[in-house]
Amino acid sequence: MAPGDFRPVYHPAGHDHALRVALQDLRTGRWLAMRNLLQDTPDWSLWTQRTQVLAAVAAGSDTVQAWQAEEPRSAAAAVMHARVSVERAVRAHRERHPRAQELWNSAWEGCRAAAYASPEDPVPWVCLLALSQLDEGQRLEEHRLLPPGPMLFPGPWGLLAEADKRDPFNREAYHRMLQFVYARQTGGTLSEAVNFVQWAASAAPGGSPLHVLPLYVRVERYRRGGGNERALDLHWVTEDGERDARRALHIWFDAADPATLSLLDLNHLAHALWGSLRFADAAPVFRAMGPYYTSVPWSYRTRTPQDPAGAEDVFLRARGRCLGSEREPGTGPHG
Repeated sequence: MAPGDFRPVYHPAGHDHALRVALQDLRTGRWLAMRNLLQDTPDWSLWTQRTQVLAAVAAGSDTVQAWQAEEPRSAAAAVMHARVSVERAVRAHRERHPRAQELWNSAWEGCRAAAYASPEDPVPWVCLLALSQLDEGQRLEEHRLLPPGPMLFPGPWGLLAEADKRDPFNREAYHRMLQFVYARQTGGTLSEAVNFVQWAASAAPGGSPLHVLPLYVRVERYRRGGGNERALDLHWVTEDGERDARRALHIWFDAADPATLSLLDLNHLAHALWGSLRFADAAPVFRAMGPYYTSVPWSYRTRTPQDPAGAEDVFLRARGRCLGSEREPGTGPHG
């Protein structure tokens, strides 16, 4: 395929073809493929990822409810019920729906029931972390515990510890904690977010996706500032920006199992390396995406972030520049 003929594809399953099949069935109101997929999911990291994607689709139907009615003792069905309940509560809160508080209460109960049904599973605790961002004033005691280290904020540290105990350095758990930081009425500052992601990354082992977290905060800083494309460029050509991109490349991308790489993380890393002019370093990251991409963070480079066509154009321009660098003399990777 000629470079100009390439068109990226967005799909919530990304490279996970088994998940893609389950989603197709789920959209038609059938739950058996979802049940079988989760039964065959080998580890907590993939389990967390798959249940999250499935819930985003299942939240618009009663398919999980039908599964629970058929298999009331299924722990997986209980976890998916919690997932769907949380997804609905978060959406209702975002839209200021009049039933938001009711859905929040129902989701909290569903999470506790799932934790009881599947005590070794990190997902019920990840779900409780997702709900914590709705408590913007930190009214609940479990959302304002003292932090485990200096320069951190009071928050749902007990929930994070429960998720960590079951699946250390669970990717979604730490992203949910970052969302909690952004939602805090009493803080929510970007400096708190920076302190948190640096603390998380400093403890994470090589190959952990937590090493990509600083790149998300840099994009959020730009998004909040409402700057132009030139302003976003300046985020990456600074010494700190280049350092964050290099660390994510070497400590995460180079060390991780390729089968475990999050498509959203790959897009953030490719975007950061491209922005810091490390084109040859970004090339293998673009190749790892295959035919897939995510509109974020590329959409923030456009004047209309809600327009997917604009994000695709920026992505294609960056991809072409970085893959083209491999054909240029003296531009080997990690230079």
